[in-house]
Amino acid sequence: MKIALVGYGKMGKIIDGIATQRGHEVVARLKETPTAENLNNPDVVIEFSLPEAAFKNIKACLENKVPVVCGTTGWLEKRKEIEDLAVQNDTAFLYGSNFSLGVNLFFALNEKLAGLMKNRDEYACQLEEIHHIHKKDAPSGTAISIAEGIIQHHPKFDAWKLEETQDNQLGIFAIREDEVPGTHSVFYRSEVDEIEIKHTAFNRNGFALGAVIAAEWIRDKKGNFGMKDVLGL
Repeated sequence: MKIALVGYGKMGKIIDGIATQRGHEVVARLKETPTAENLNNPDVVIEFSLPEAAFKNIKACLENKVPVVCGTTGWLEKRKEIEDLAVQNDTAFLYGSNFSLGVNLFFALNEKLAGLMKNRDEYACQLEEIHHIHKKDAPSGTAISIAEGIIQHHPKFDAWKLEETQDNQLGIFAIREDEVPGTHSVFYRSEVDEIEIKHTAFNRNGFALGAVIAAEWIRDKKGNFGMKDVLGL
């Protein structure tokens, strides 16, 4: 199929290579705001840009009735507006805070563990995420998804916050160092032991492959979706 890449940084270039390997044609590689002309009539857009550009980019694509797979985090206060726009324009929008297959399995494991721990008051929960120093938003979108999964299944928590867990607010330590692609950990600590689940990305290839698989899946669909839909989780 024909894919337009909106945002052409490190992730965009890796997605370009994987999409080509899988037999797709990349018809646009944009660092600027997409238009009907520069999108070059794609079947799907994959959007990995910056938080401050994402909303405008996605809006332009949906208004041109092109389905969008978006992996940009840090803009989600406007997500509802985008999802409404996808429906209004009879096209599709798929957001993923993380497109890695391993991370999405981790999300499911995290929710299961939160349900098991909901009545274990002796354990305190804390999240930690580590990313490269170039990452613009904190906490990461992946860490927010993990926190939301815990909040959904653990009645003690009803919100998340940066830094340490306090009362009903689940804490997330956001660490920025070197060129770390992404490490996410969930800790349950008591006075006598600790349970930890952890996902470590070795490079960006898993994120890029997942984004291309999502683009293959969303073609010709209508509505709003996530990676749970793509992977049947």
